[in-house]
Amino acid sequence: MLKYLKKYWLFAILAPLFMVGEVLADLVQPRLMSTIVDEGVLGLSNNGVGNLNLVLTEGLKMIIFVILGGLSGILCGVCSNIASQNFGNDLRKDAFKKIMSFSFEQTDKFSTGSLITRITNDITQLQNFIQMSMRGFIRTFMLFAGGIICMLSLNLSFGAVIACALPLVTICVIYFLSKANPLFSKLQQKLDNVNNVMQENVSGFRVVKAYVKEDYEKERFGKSNDDLVNTQLNVLMIFSYMQPIMNIILNLSVVAVIKVGGIQVSSGSVTPGNVMAAITYVTQSLNAVMRMTNMFQTASRGIASGRRINEVLACEPSIKNGSFDGKPSVKGKIEFKNVTFAYPLTGDKKILDNINLVINPGETIGILGETGCGKTSLINLIPRFYDVCEGSVLVDDIDVREYNLKNLRERISVALQKSEIFQSTIKENIQWGRENATENDIANAASIAQAMEFISTSADGFDTLVTQQGTSLSGGQKQRVAISRTILKQAEIIIFDDATSALDLKTEANLYSMLKNAYPDTTKIIIAQRIASVKDADRIVILDDGHISAVGTHEELLKNSAIYQDIYNSQLNKK
Repeated sequence: MLKYLKKYWLFAILAPLFMVGEVLADLVQPRLMSTIVDEGVLGLSNNGVGNLNLVLTEGLKMIIFVILGGLSGILCGVCSNIASQNFGNDLRKDAFKKIMSFSFEQTDKFSTGSLITRITNDITQLQNFIQMSMRGFIRTFMLFAGGIICMLSLNLSFGAVIACALPLVTICVIYFLSKANPLFSKLQQKLDNVNNVMQENVSGFRVVKAYVKEDYEKERFGKSNDDLVNTQLNVLMIFSYMQPIMNIILNLSVVAVIKVGGIQVSSGSVTPGNVMAAITYVTQSLNAVMRMTNMFQTASRGIASGRRINEVLACEPSIKNGSFDGKPSVKGKIEFKNVTFAYPLTGDKKILDNINLVINPGETIGILGETGCGKTSLINLIPRFYDVCEGSVLVDDIDVREYNLKNLRERISVALQKSEIFQSTIKENIQWGRENATENDIANAASIAQAMEFISTSADGFDTLVTQQGTSLSGGQKQRVAISRTILKQAEIIIFDDATSALDLKTEANLYSMLKNAYPDTTKIIIAQRIASVKDADRIVILDDGHISAVGTHEELLKNSAIYQDIYNSQLNKK
């Protein structure tokens, strides 16, 4: 993922450089303090007479280095934040773009909650990792290596302390990280589960209330949340053991430096100031190792999150663009040739089997059949929401797999079973159909969809705000807004997938009558449960268990189709 950082290479380089300046300022301080103690206070080179001017001079140097180090630290923070935040911003946009290119099959595979976690929490973990790499790793490594070098430059005997302490610290770090690392991927999966439950409950809030399932859902959410907390606690418990052990090693090392320093001071090999500086350096070095454990924790989470984001970025859309982007000689023709279809996650269970059907330009086709017979699956193949397993689907005499997807879907306008309404105004929801539509176009589409009845009585008319998922509208109102959006697109093919189920028969009849008069040359496909919705269609297709049972007009099917007769009699209460 470094390609996302290349764009901000200048900040990515400046941040570590400024951190080098901050660390160098930290490493100089013990040396200056040693000089103040040995020469300014004890006066070791001046027969025990202190030197106040030296104290003031060295003290001023310390203040200057502190200021310079502080400025370097601030600039490092600014540069690292700019680089990491923009890295996350670009990565999040690309991940969202990739998700938008997925087919229905792929979004089902990942699950909504998991995709939300990946594009939010996982990318945040990566941002933290990038920022820490530019800031924390440089500081920690330099303090560790610089502290050891500076301490050895004071007296090589201090190296024995580091030689004993460092293996213990290394073993401790490796052991605890090996225990914690496998838990980070599990932690993100537990977060996926929490988001999945939350997403289901928010979208199905009314159902939960209607069936008085609040306690059940609280228990389900509580279980998912407990799993997340328990996994997180396991990680924290591992690191909670590590911190005291590292502190013990650190304090024992300080005691060892004092002991070695005391022996060396007695023999005259080192000065008291050198011992004080050595204590500071060993503390800096081992503290750096301790901080490194926290950074490894962040790095481990970042790497685990990076793998999950890469799964999204590396996932190639199963529905690929074709090359055709021209204008066919016909408009609005649809043909199914020997079409067989099964959903990818259901194995070999065929939903549609050997479907052959030609829909002519400008024709109105009704599709009837029992629940689960494959009506929605059939029309989902036209805009390539899914691809056929066998055979082919042709739009305007060209296989849909040859089309550029944008070009194909611009020819088709779909009103789905579930009316998707966005948190915006009624006007903006309808305008999704065609962004450059005028107000007259929008009003005309709403009038055909029979939506003006309730829009005109609203206080703000088309500017009325709709709540999230359209909960401020009734089922029939949502369907009419969605149908208005479909009509406004002015596509050559319009598909109604049971999109008028919440409308009364009179409103539905007026809708289809006005639509036929306004767009006589547009091909219309109407999936419905009611015969009244399709009886005036040019032809009606009867689907039965994935096969076409019969095709004909209302009158023809009443004579020739037993399935149609049963539906007709059951709906009109005739024997």
